Amino acid sequence: MTALFDLSGKTAVVTGGTRGIGLMVARGLLQAGCRVVISSRKADACEQARAELSAHGDVVAIPADLSREQECVRLAEEVGVSQLHILVNNAGATWGAPLEEFPASAWDKVLDLNLKSPFYLTRAFLPALTAAGTLDDPARVINIGSIDGLHVPALPTYSYSTSKAALHHLTKVLAKELGPRHVTVNAVAPGPFESKMMAATLDAFGDAIAAAAPLGRIGRPDDMAGVAVFLASRAGSYITGAVIPVDGGIATTI
Repeated sequence: MTALFDLSGKTAVVTGGTRGIGLMVARGLLQAGCRVVISSRKADACEQARAELSAHGDVVAIPADLSREQECVRLAEEVGVSQLHILVNNAGATWGAPLEEFPASAWDKVLDLNLKSPFYLTRAFLPALTAAGTLDDPARVINIGSIDGLHVPALPTYSYSTSKAALHHLTKVLAKELGPRHVTVNAVAPGPFESKMMAATLDAFGDAIAAAAPLGRIGRPDDMAGVAVFLASRAGSYITGAVIPVDGGIATTI
């Protein structure tokens, strides 16, 4: 059973891996034996996260502004591996404003990073992913969506929830296309976790959100690490095109 979840000898790239959910995923993959490359826009954040994560395994940090296609291509070139076993598309942004005031720039910024970037990155890393994948042990693409792409959010984050719903569908489209090339594509839809993106919401409504969840709490780092390791390991090798809520039951029961 231990071997079923073992990632020793594999390499992963985790975008947005310097904080929040990306940091949780990167730590889990490292602890399962994976070599991990993390990326984020800020060089100092990359170095700080690399130093923190190095206690758990072999980790490299490469700064990149993944809102631009050329930076997605550059990241793939700088990672420079002939085989990539796991790509975690986690980098993302949000924006909240009333309907009457919601700016065009909020659509461009959020969709560029949340939706277009996973597509560009998957394409840029596709040669390395297909080189790593086999019939019995495919390469993995894990897109980090959101429960806001599964239900209507309470806050006016129009571009964010739309981008995540679109990412969930893109996951299914790519799963169908890449399955025959021995690459699985799945999405994780997190609910409330402690992160910079969620900090203001949890400060204001955290107790109420936890109380409303069937499981009665906010997500913890091990919850996110666990689903990522499951999807990345042999345990998840026969799953593709799935969108898995990790939210204590919020999106599926409320």
